[in-house]
Amino acid sequence: MPAPTDNGAAPALPAGGNDFWYKVDKTLRHHARRAKLSLRAALWQMSQWPADRPVFIVSCSRSGTQMLYKTLSQSRAIGTLNREIYAIWSRLHAPHHKQWQSHVLTAEDAEPSDRSFITRYFYAHTGQHRFVDKNNQHGLAVPYLHALFPDARFVYIKRNPGDTLNSMIEGWHRPERYATWSTRLPAKVAIDGGRFTRWCHFLPEGWRDYLTASLEEVNAYQYASIHRAIRNASRTIPASQWHEVFYEDVVRDPVASIRSVFEHCELPFTPDIELHTRNLLDKPYDAFSEIRLDKWRDQRHRERIERVLPSLEELARELGYRL
Repeated sequence: MPAPTDNGAAPALPAGGNDFWYKVDKTLRHHARRAKLSLRAALWQMSQWPADRPVFIVSCSRSGTQMLYKTLSQSRAIGTLNREIYAIWSRLHAPHHKQWQSHVLTAEDAEPSDRSFITRYFYAHTGQHRFVDKNNQHGLAVPYLHALFPDARFVYIKRNPGDTLNSMIEGWHRPERYATWSTRLPAKVAIDGGRFTRWCHFLPEGWRDYLTASLEEVNAYQYASIHRAIRNASRTIPASQWHEVFYEDVVRDPVASIRSVFEHCELPFTPDIELHTRNLLDKPYDAFSEIRLDKWRDQRHRERIERVLPSLEELARELGYRL
């Protein structure tokens, strides 16, 4: 063993030594995490602790759900995985389980085994009985989520059609990120004359009618479908468990808007959370999406969006926007 140096510290390892010990440390940490997960899962299996007021963030894709999710995940009072777990939820109900009809899930789809699976998964990974979750499909599954967790809190973030469509269209240019779930879709996708061949974001009911539509028509249809589904479902949720926030209000006054979300979710709005929120707009939650209001008006998709906005005028008014 090398002798200690004059200051009592061990000398630097020979070339390659640091890499070896890094791998040892990484391996030990991996096995420690696996052991912790297994122990928590076993504890839950013995006790069957119910989930406590889980929080679900719902909206259309590209509407600020990631920003809200990451902010709520800062709280130590709630468990989070800090990532979407679409693959985990799809073990229970994936589109191919219903012949690829859609991502829509109803209260009738909820099974006690689903509740146990999700509750155990979050407890094993977070060690907490409360958790926060979001993914692009939850907006089409609010009745299902409420049936699973009757005391759940829902946070519905709304964003104006123009900016949402702009970001959704950008998402369709990145199928490696937004179409990973649709690789086995049993239909030929030929959006924009075949320029786009993989379906992105989520599947509303009736999606097959848009297989050869223009990209802006597809995204307008997706926007309308999921917001109408959320609005219809909201009528069945107790008012004390449902909270709505405008993306634009978060941008204009992040502290007040986020504080209201924390209060609704019965989470402490601590000084460190407030500091995080004050710097919210400086955080790169999405590398290709700048936080700015009405940015669609000077973006490359403006003409596309202007063609379909009239079809969303009534819905926009219902959501609280004037086009």
